[in-house]
Amino acid sequence: MADGTEGANDDAGGAVRSPHGVSASPDRDAQFLAHRRLVFTIAYDVLGSVADAEDVVQETYLRWREVQAPVADPRAYLARIASRQALNVLRASGRRREDYPGEWLPEPLPTGEDAHPADPEAAVLTAGEVSTAMLVLLQTLTGPERVAFLLHEVFDFGYAEIAAVLDAGQPAVRQMLHRARSRVRSGTPRAGADTGEHRAAVERFLRAAMTGQVQSLVDLLAPGVVLVSDGGGKASAALRPVHGPEKVARLMLGLADKYGDGAVPFFMELNGLPAVAFCEEGAVTTVFQLEFSAGGKVQSVFAVRNPEKLRRMQEGPGTSHLP
Repeated sequence: MADGTEGANDDAGGAVRSPHGVSASPDRDAQFLAHRRLVFTIAYDVLGSVADAEDVVQETYLRWREVQAPVADPRAYLARIASRQALNVLRASGRRREDYPGEWLPEPLPTGEDAHPADPEAAVLTAGEVSTAMLVLLQTLTGPERVAFLLHEVFDFGYAEIAAVLDAGQPAVRQMLHRARSRVRSGTPRAGADTGEHRAAVERFLRAAMTGQVQSLVDLLAPGVVLVSDGGGKASAALRPVHGPEKVARLMLGLADKYGDGAVPFFMELNGLPAVAFCEEGAVTTVFQLEFSAGGKVQSVFAVRNPEKLRRMQEGPGTSHLP
């Protein structure tokens, strides 16, 4: 982190320990663990990086342990620390993001039964908290706008609490939320789309792409569908978003024709929803996440191919799906 403080370590059971390996006070640990999911989710949603979010979790814990006076509202206090630490990381990474080759997508987060052992809170995260579409749209907001939106819309914090987190007046917070809502609400998962329905739709999309059924694939796509791919300059990917059913269908069919014989698909839960990953020679090389319109058609296709963002796909519970 920016101040060079070493983070606390989590053991396999999720217990939090001090930087020196000595267990912290049980009461303080219990309070932190009760809100660890909140701390992680704020950091991940603001930054779009699991590794950076874990750094924020550890830094938040260290700062929490330094507080001597009683804390009346640990949830609000921890949200304040986590938000400020995430904003610090965001500011420090600004130039790196500006120089990123091609399109940038958030690092996929295995959730549910596929959650990584190092991220115990991810096992219970929902699409409403970590939807890829929401994270992509959050990137169009300023850092404070992201925090204001998350705290109010996802975690139900009041205006006064958010103002304290951001050191801003309540009128300024209301303005931030007004701007953020208009951009982000359209990207949240559609109401009524449970995981079974979502998986069935993903399976139809995959079947049409893998079997070369052009019209069947086009029929599954919304008129305004967009495909965004992230190779990070380390794997082949479209440098700009691809718009429209025909162009997206042609690209998907071209990929299936090029890689279909050597890549084996499997399903796993990512960011709270079923997704499909492709494995080549024992390693995950591509992840596809889909978001659907209110009419049930594919609105967005997110393809992550940057190997640095797929490290968590190579280990943990999700690897049980590997062929």
